Amino acid sequence: MTRGTGRGKSAPAPRSVDVARLAGVSQKTVSRVFNDEQYVSADVRRRVLEAAEQLGYRRNNAARALASGRTRSIGVVTLGTALYGPASLLMGVERAVRDTGYALRVVNTMEGDPAGIAGAVDSLLDQGVDGIVISEPIDEEEGTDSDVSLRVDVPVLVLGAPSAVAAPTLLTAGDGADLMARTATEHLLELGHVTVHHLAGPQRWFAARDRLNGWRATLTARGRDVPQVTEGDWSAASGYRAGRELARDPAVTAVFAANDDMAIGLIRALTEAGRRVPEDVSVVGFDDVPVAAYVTPPLTTVRQPFDTVAQEGLKRLVHAVENPDADPVPSSDPPVDLVVRASTAPPPPPPPNRTTPARGRRAPSGSRGDTSPPPLPDGGPPSHH
Repeated sequence: MTRGTGRGKSAPAPRSVDVARLAGVSQKTVSRVFNDEQYVSADVRRRVLEAAEQLGYRRNNAARALASGRTRSIGVVTLGTALYGPASLLMGVERAVRDTGYALRVVNTMEGDPAGIAGAVDSLLDQGVDGIVISEPIDEEEGTDSDVSLRVDVPVLVLGAPSAVAAPTLLTAGDGADLMARTATEHLLELGHVTVHHLAGPQRWFAARDRLNGWRATLTARGRDVPQVTEGDWSAASGYRAGRELARDPAVTAVFAANDDMAIGLIRALTEAGRRVPEDVSVVGFDDVPVAAYVTPPLTTVRQPFDTVAQEGLKRLVHAVENPDADPVPSSDPPVDLVVRASTAPPPPPPPNRTTPARGRRAPSGSRGDTSPPPLPDGGPPSHH
């Protein structure tokens, strides 16, 4: 007798027991294959996956979560911004989460909302995520007395910032901006510049602070003067405004900008003021945005390893989720990649030191201070007009 659908109902969805029967294995083996466990032969794994595809079987994630106590999902708290750095890091996190086989839950926060992070974390915990990534580049807790403002019962990965989170496992990644800033500053000093000026980002941003600290520490360690900091807001327009001010100071021969957009605006202002880049002023940016190689001149900059940071961080977070009693996987320092293009060069030669001898005294003949014409051929005194 042929089984019909009856009253227009669709056939029941295939179950893992149906996959096991078709593949000729136990239901436990099917579970092992879909949980990606070890000790399953390649042939058995192939038969199970082929049977599942033939039947149209899909894992019941809700039932799986009830059985394992995990939802295989990672939550991400991130600032809602189109700025290149945070947006690129979020893209790297999304790719890394997909590679781990976990589902992704993203909650955006808004700048200027101190309660935004706590609300986003609560929302993700309500969704039952197994771990949380916090990519919050702004210090919304500035001025508060508490060192810990959030208490979370799942592992947490914090990207590029200090954390005010208490969690069973607290991991950090992408916190090497100060080292990258040191590399940029050292590059300019090694070219022969006496000191380096800094066009900083807004100081509520952790990354801006780290880059400023790395620049200042390098100058201090080398015994160089530390010029006054000029602060922008990450935009090319703020870099242009800063550039108009810096162009008025002939002592400025090198500038490290905290991001590429500000560096591009800075170069525009310097060029308009008649200060050539790099002949008169060298400029280094930070990020290596796609357009950096195509501006005039092509911009020397520090390339941020967004994908590397995200992949390593997510690997460590998933390990903490799946092995709660194991020691955390140690982190490694992010690579520093200085991309040297055409916006940096040795400083211009100093202007000639033209001095005149003191009044009433004659400089020795042949000295740099001797501005008198040579004596007449007969040895008589020179004539002055």
